[in-house]
Amino acid sequence: MRKTGHRSRTVLAAVTATVLGVAGCDAAGGNSPAPDGTEAQKAKPSPTSAWDVSPGSVAAVGDSITRGFDACSVLADCPEVSWATGDSEQVDSLAVRLLGRARAAEHSWNYAVTGARMADLSAQITQAAVKKPQLVTVMAGANDACRASTSAMTSVADFRTEFEDALGTLRTRLPRTQVYVASVPNLKRLWSQGRTNAMGKQVWKLGICPSMLADADALDSAATLRRDTVQQRVEDYNKVLKEVCAKDERCRFDGGAVYDYRFGTDQLSHWDWFHPSVNGQARLAEMAYRAVVAKGA
Repeated sequence: MRKTGHRSRTVLAAVTATVLGVAGCDAAGGNSPAPDGTEAQKAKPSPTSAWDVSPGSVAAVGDSITRGFDACSVLADCPEVSWATGDSEQVDSLAVRLLGRARAAEHSWNYAVTGARMADLSAQITQAAVKKPQLVTVMAGANDACRASTSAMTSVADFRTEFEDALGTLRTRLPRTQVYVASVPNLKRLWSQGRTNAMGKQVWKLGICPSMLADADALDSAATLRRDTVQQRVEDYNKVLKEVCAKDERCRFDGGAVYDYRFGTDQLSHWDWFHPSVNGQARLAEMAYRAVVAKGA
């Protein structure tokens, strides 16, 4: 556990002063095997004959992870380090890897919004469709589980309907556009990782993902049940993403890669110990690129 020195107290004070205006509570998860029997562990990318491994343009939709929130400075978006469309040489985003840096600057767009939930995805896709991207990346769902309480989480049925509506919106406007869908991160593993950091726990108390992170040191039966309930909901969301994506020949789910990835201290923001750092964004870009360019059925 790191000691909280003068710099840490200063940062925490800055966070406290501004966090009341921030509603987003996205997450970054892990890479050790998922619990036995979970769909996230079983799922594998499902390339089809209709898939083009060299799309010519990329649009990103989703939440604060895709916006690079807290990767560069406290409580601020940093889209230049986004795993999907950023131009940072430290990340080499999916767009840069697919298009090259110069072309990516002209042919990639980021429509993700910090704090967004699955219900917001259709509107983001409507915006993205104007650019006619050949590939759309989707990373959403963490905020559906990161609510004030477990009872406030998006139901699995609503999550399915909202994701189906989003893909339907895309297909109506762009029937041949490909979709890469990232799994929802492992929020319980994030709690386990971050609770060893004293400053991180203080920031969490300001209201970050309370359904999972509230009372971070509590290990009583009520706290355990609460975290297990959130974790099950995340696994259910990933099952939905896999199943809905599988019905579309131009959609690829990541096979649970983001859920399974173990983000360590180097991969987590040192502002909030929750969102991906620049290094974590680079790892997300690697996972996405492998899924998009994979060949064969």
